[in-house]
Amino acid sequence: ELLAAMVDFFERVGLSAEDVGIKVNSRMVIGEVLSELGIPEDKFAATCVLVDKLEKVPIDAIQGDLEELGLDRSVVEKLLQVLTNKSIDAIAEVLGEESEAVLQLSQLLNLCKAYGIEEWIIFDASVVRGLAYYTGIVFEAFDRRGELRAIAGGGRYDKLLETFGGQPTPAAGFGFGDAVIIELLKERDILPSFENTGVDSVVFAMNGQEDLYESAIEIATKLRKGGQNVDIVLQNKKPKWVFKHADRIKSRHVVIIAPDEHANGEVSIKNLELGEQTTVKIDDIEEWARSH
Repeated sequence: ELLAAMVDFFERVGLSAEDVGIKVNSRMVIGEVLSELGIPEDKFAATCVLVDKLEKVPIDAIQGDLEELGLDRSVVEKLLQVLTNKSIDAIAEVLGEESEAVLQLSQLLNLCKAYGIEEWIIFDASVVRGLAYYTGIVFEAFDRRGELRAIAGGGRYDKLLETFGGQPTPAAGFGFGDAVIIELLKERDILPSFENTGVDSVVFAMNGQEDLYESAIEIATKLRKGGQNVDIVLQNKKPKWVFKHADRIKSRHVVIIAPDEHANGEVSIKNLELGEQTTVKIDDIEEWARSH
């Protein structure tokens, strides 16, 4: 589901599998390899963190960390030989066909086919994710041109909640690098301009009068029930700022809640396209929204 959601987002912003790939692996792969090499389980997470660093630095740069963990350099070199594999068949030859990691990854790839996203997915045993809390499947989205750092990443972390005192709860998720995705969209020349935000009305209380904020919220709610997209300003802003803001986001109307008019059960509405201003009863605002 998470991988499909990620792919859906990429497609919605105009990216394809030719632009972005998603590397997948399981922490169980490295766990089983470490067990074969005689590395104790309590050093598993820390070893994963070090292995993750090797994509960015040479093994000599983490030699001191390896020694601190009591790991022989030859162990890590053997581990790296396994982690350079790019096919599940190659991993199966090392771990065996009945390996839990192999079965898990095979199932994942079959599910990706069912979702119709297999062209985005690449098995890569070197992906371990640097955070210690991952427990199973891990994945990273990357720029296929290799010009940008990881676009997104995540995986399964079944023990994270109980680590912080919660009930044992299976969990999975991912995070996006907003700066990276924006850079990628810029490079592909598909970054939206955001000139038309789809906002119909900006609602604000005149001169930031806090006693009118609740009314502003109620009026915005009525407008939304009437089918409008509404931006509400609950800050002490001058009308000049509000109108500039409305113009910048291409809003069609500004709904002004002023003390005197509000006392009469009315609001002023300025049509920014026509430059006309009218007064509408607050009780009629939802009906007004439906016709505008």
